[in-house]
Amino acid sequence: MSCTTILVGKNVSYDGSTIIARNEDSGDGEFEAKRFVVVQPDEQPRHYTSVISHLSIDLDDVYPDDTAMRYTAMPDAVAKQGIWAEAGVNAENIAMSATETITSNERVLGADPLVQYAGAKGKPGDEGYEAEVPGGIGEEDMVTLVLPYIHSARQGVERLGSLLERYGTYEMNGIAFSDVDEIWWLETVGGHHWIAKRVPDEAYVTMPNQLGIDEFDIDDAFGEQDSHMCSEDLREFIAANHLDLSVESTSPFNPRDAFGSHSDSDHVYNTPRAWFMQRYLNPYDEVWDGPDADHSPMSDDIPWARQPERKITIEDIRYVLASHYQGTPYDPYGKSGDERTRGLFRPIGINRNGQLAVLQIRPYMPESCRSLQWIAYGSNAFNTLVPFYSNVDGTPAYLGDTTGRVTTENFYWANRVIAALCDRAYGKTVSAVESYRQATGAAGHQLVKAADEQVARLGSQDTSTANTEVRGILGTANETMAKQLKEATDALLDGVLFTASMDMHNSFRMSDN
Repeated sequence: MSCTTILVGKNVSYDGSTIIARNEDSGDGEFEAKRFVVVQPDEQPRHYTSVISHLSIDLDDVYPDDTAMRYTAMPDAVAKQGIWAEAGVNAENIAMSATETITSNERVLGADPLVQYAGAKGKPGDEGYEAEVPGGIGEEDMVTLVLPYIHSARQGVERLGSLLERYGTYEMNGIAFSDVDEIWWLETVGGHHWIAKRVPDEAYVTMPNQLGIDEFDIDDAFGEQDSHMCSEDLREFIAANHLDLSVESTSPFNPRDAFGSHSDSDHVYNTPRAWFMQRYLNPYDEVWDGPDADHSPMSDDIPWARQPERKITIEDIRYVLASHYQGTPYDPYGKSGDERTRGLFRPIGINRNGQLAVLQIRPYMPESCRSLQWIAYGSNAFNTLVPFYSNVDGTPAYLGDTTGRVTTENFYWANRVIAALCDRAYGKTVSAVESYRQATGAAGHQLVKAADEQVARLGSQDTSTANTEVRGILGTANETMAKQLKEATDALLDGVLFTASMDMHNSFRMSDN
């Protein structure tokens, strides 16, 4: 899956929250409808079988002491390829987003091949029969196998790392974990190896479908593990396969050089996205445009982590994850470029955006209402981002009851229809979309503030996520948000449908006089 991720450390977010956010994008030529759900402990499978890789895992054997927690998730509405839970927050306010598809190189994949599914050949008993060989775990599986069982972001890295070492993976992926104090980013390296790095509290991270970590302290990973972790034999793996490309032994180990890619396609599909996000969040730190730019859209050395020039808001995150190179010659809707530059690079806000999850864990709130899951469906260039509490027993039907049937009675399909209409009439509909976005965003902030205050007025001694009275308040707030959201979305749809209809090619105007 093609996706885009931004991670925001607690010291540079606007309110001290840890924030992890990711667009889940469908593959080329596909559009996966999405749902927002709560998975209860008794719904969590203990014998798990992957649809794509045919891998079966008996969690009672692998983790006999596991106790599943309630968690939110963003699964596919049509589960033809499995669950694809993608992003959520569990009952202990631990968040996970999985996954960002990343790139590698031939040296890594030759040293540790991906664990691909191989179907059976022939029939049992026949000469030459070969039984099927299961593959490893992948994006379809990771949230379901990890999020219900972890009690910290660091523990998420450890659990997923152990699963990768045991079963392997059939794809290269990046996975984010967060709790109220820390954010960790894990990247798979070949079929069974992995590295993970703690996001600095004073920095943000941009990830555009490439292996991103550009500096890694192996001594820390095999020592205190203050900010680095890795698979058990990573040091030997690097040495045996000549993967360290450092020229000087005193220079930091660079995983992007060792494990990543620097292909021509990266310069069209990946690096421009990191360039635009950092250009927006650090506009004055360096020159971003022109022949004297410090970094261009094709630069391979755009930093993985960077301190922003000001604190980052939810609206900043929405903007960069909805962007299409506004203000540059590369904007497909712009007028400053030409036919060669417009549409040259892959936008972040693309037609194939399926869902955006912004997972915010607020340190100043009690555990019972600490976490918010901000949600957008469909193409981010034409949708809105709204907050929902994660500590609830269920989700509003408007966001949770998506099916494969096109209907404006749910948020996903309404946004898909709006985007298709607006794309052909961008100049005439963009102001309506902006007004809708601002109104729904403001309503979201207001509802969160009101619900937080209602929880505070309870004065309950039980500030845990187990407090059913608080969960009831938060569930009601979510329903109110969904109701207001539907009204605003219906109104926008009505307006852009009228605008698009007036510009149909078979229109004709003639006075009756």
